[in-house]
Amino acid sequence: MKTEDLPHSRSVLLLIDFINPMDFPGARDLAAGAVEAARAASALKAALRKAGVPAIYANDNYGGWQSDFQSLVERCARSTGASGEMARLLRPQRGDLTILKPRHSAFLGSPLDLLLSRMKAEDIIIAGVATDICVQLTAMDGFLRGYSLRVPADCTAAESDTYKKQSIRYMARVLKCEVSPSTFIQAGAPQGSHHRRSP
Repeated sequence: MKTEDLPHSRSVLLLIDFINPMDFPGARDLAAGAVEAARAASALKAALRKAGVPAIYANDNYGGWQSDFQSLVERCARSTGASGEMARLLRPQRGDLTILKPRHSAFLGSPLDLLLSRMKAEDIIIAGVATDICVQLTAMDGFLRGYSLRVPADCTAAESDTYKKQSIRYMARVLKCEVSPSTFIQAGAPQGSHHRRSP
């Protein structure tokens, strides 16, 4: 996608690590909550898409810098359990954007900040797993860069309810994130996108 084809949007939905093989230590504890978060995020994504708000998938580099995101989507979608259910719920659609992240934060070592700048984004809605790791560290980097942040609590999951609650409280208190449920965001009709047309 050329720079001039990027949608301009004040708000952007950032989906973190929902496309996930779930083959790491702790995945079993995360699985049920991750599927519930994916269901809520899928409904939120659909509502925001209708309002013209673009989605960016930020995914771990599972392939040693040879990752093919679409192949990962298809592999996860064919699998059983949480991995397959999440991939089927949140299968990328035409116009969705993707970035590869080498570490926990979606900002660190990735083009996310440049992409958001080119899209003229000011408000990031963050959904994903895990609440207390990749979601929180992404929110922290977004906060330091001056973005307005929303982290709908029902669209995230952690390996325990305690971890999730502690992280949500931290993001609300320290990072000034709006953590209301996703239904409030859907009702609020965020400012959507418009495509810049080439002259």
